[in-house]
Amino acid sequence: MNDTHIRRVPFDHPDAVKLNDEVQAEYHERYGDGGDATVLKPTDFEPPRGVYLIAYDAADRPVATGGWRSQDANGEGNQDGDAELKRMFVIRDMRGRGLARRMLLALEEDARAAGRTRMVLETGTEQPEAIALYTSSGYEPCVKFGYYRDYDSSRCYAKPLTP
Repeated sequence: MNDTHIRRVPFDHPDAVKLNDEVQAEYHERYGDGGDATVLKPTDFEPPRGVYLIAYDAADRPVATGGWRSQDANGEGNQDGDAELKRMFVIRDMRGRGLARRMLLALEEDARAAGRTRMVLETGTEQPEAIALYTSSGYEPCVKFGYYRDYDSSRCYAKPLTP
């Protein structure tokens, strides 16, 4: 998509907050609860331990978002070198244009450059489009991790970040 550009922004940037509110509303719509309860802090996405990106259209409207944060071996199922994908989202009228795949590639490249060795993510059964994106991008099911690891609807995937 030549009419969009991706910028690095802080997680608490006003456009990031706006898109995060839209993500949470969609989670509520799909899962019927209050959204994603995973605790995220702006510092989680500060380089070199993470990054937060927003894609803007030609009119400078924020249309997609995604970030990664460093995770290392912990009691929640992560391994040393993990980069956890968070808040991948494309607004409805921009879906189906390859923007999510472009965002995913940018995040993988950034995590790889930061020395992370594996990208991991958690999604859910009510997000079949996300599952299709990740599996078609080389992600494979992995041991469940994170806040929702004990939920039946949770699905976790991983992909090595080879140089």
